[in-house]
Amino acid sequence: MKFEKNTELDQANLRIILASVALAYISVLGFLPGQRVETYLPIIAYISVFLLASAVLRQAIVRWPGHYPARRIFGMVNDYTGTSFGLVMGGATALPLYAVMVWVNLGNGMRYGSRYLAIATALALAALVVVYSLTPVWQAQPFMVLMLMITSTVIPFYAHLLLERTRKASEEAVAANLEKSRFLAQASHDLRQPIHSIGLFTACLRESRLGDDERRLVDNIDRSLLNVSQLFRSILDLYTLDNGRIQPKLQTFDLGEWLADLIRQNAEAARWAGVELRLRPCRHWVRTDPALLATMVQNVLSNCFKYGAQRPVLIGVRKRANGLAIVVCDRGNGIADEHLPKVFEEFYRVRQLRDKDVEGVGLGLSIVKRLGQLIGVGVTLRSRLGHGTAVTLSGLPPATAPGLPAVRDEARQAGMLTGLKVCLVEDDRNVLLATSALLERWGCVVQAETTGQGLVTDCDIIVADYDLGAHGTGIECIDDIRRQRAQAVPAMIITGHDIEKIQAALHDRRIAILSKPVRPAELRATLRALRERRDEPVSAGSDSLG
Repeated sequence: MKFEKNTELDQANLRIILASVALAYISVLGFLPGQRVETYLPIIAYISVFLLASAVLRQAIVRWPGHYPARRIFGMVNDYTGTSFGLVMGGATALPLYAVMVWVNLGNGMRYGSRYLAIATALALAALVVVYSLTPVWQAQPFMVLMLMITSTVIPFYAHLLLERTRKASEEAVAANLEKSRFLAQASHDLRQPIHSIGLFTACLRESRLGDDERRLVDNIDRSLLNVSQLFRSILDLYTLDNGRIQPKLQTFDLGEWLADLIRQNAEAARWAGVELRLRPCRHWVRTDPALLATMVQNVLSNCFKYGAQRPVLIGVRKRANGLAIVVCDRGNGIADEHLPKVFEEFYRVRQLRDKDVEGVGLGLSIVKRLGQLIGVGVTLRSRLGHGTAVTLSGLPPATAPGLPAVRDEARQAGMLTGLKVCLVEDDRNVLLATSALLERWGCVVQAETTGQGLVTDCDIIVADYDLGAHGTGIECIDDIRRQRAQAVPAMIITGHDIEKIQAALHDRRIAILSKPVRPAELRATLRALRERRDEPVSAGSDSLG
């Protein structure tokens, strides 16, 4: 929960502090040579009463927070009355209390705005006139009083100009930020679509019988597409982190199996880089956000592929005092000591002669660091120039396995999609064609549709885009099919929009979500998981049907 700063309470606290300082100052004056304590007793008594009133006012602010103009003006009158009394009774020796008037004037204006600045200025000038009329010392120095009145007018006027400039600059910054958000949201969706469809088309080509030359061409396309996709994801990750829109979703999962899946997903990228991925098996379970942790490890592996090409990379899990740690070690060029403190800064890259053609803008490790702070995972890096780099993600909380881990039958997994009936709903024809072709390569029977209106299907799994244009959303399409079938048909949403917003709209519908651009391995794994889900009866009018 986000709390707003209570500026009125800050002003009340500062009022009590300054009044206490003024009380101490006046008390000391009575003991100076040529001064009598009795002279200052009325001032001391008044300031004591002022402190009591200020304490009561502070408690009222704590008890009833909010914007109460009468209470704020009462606070100003209280401040000026106390200051004026001290100036009248103290004479020339109390002149430093004028600084309190300046504080009251500027403090109210800076905290509450130009309207209260004008009110405070008018009250300050009235207070100076009252002090002048009651103080012989001031009457003997009219030019001094004139100077104080000019000061009490010019300084607030200048503060007003600064406030106005700050307000306009703030409004322009907010407008620019909103415009940037709209642009990034639209650009995100528009760029995801072609990247997504190109990735699926190249996956279709890879499933075909290709000669060596053709396979090399597909590899080059895939490699270039991967670089674009990773840069695109990094920029979006950074933007999402800056806006504080990422909230960890803790799950308990098998870390060893999770790492093995992650290695399989990166096998193709590792092959292009000539990197042999070596994973030390482990049987640990952890409780953390698997998606955010995957992004962290993915970014670390991406750096290994860039800077440790043609060399092996070792991934393992170690026990530490604060939990479990994932350690990724490469045998790349390494990083010189002078660069180590800066490698987690945004856009910082260690430039070496042989790295001049390496893609990237230096966001990977900064995202790893910030995601680690979000889920409570420490990130450390050790490196020796010419010997390689080791990145450790530590502090993963161990968890107890919920049951005996399922034994994966790889031979069965490979053929799980054969004969699977998939209803594919996608309004972008290129994406529809690419996804349909890839699913058919995997042995699926595909019913391809560009709209969910009036859709009738006997499919095993529904795969729908979220945004179906004027014809509604993928969630509505899935709800309609489930109502017709009277069962919770396994379903998946593939989207180029803000995944957090869609997750909030799903509630308890048990619909998987994949964010474009989707990797073919990720799509295949999700389809396998959905096929294993048994159909569940759905009652009419259930919330899960929307």
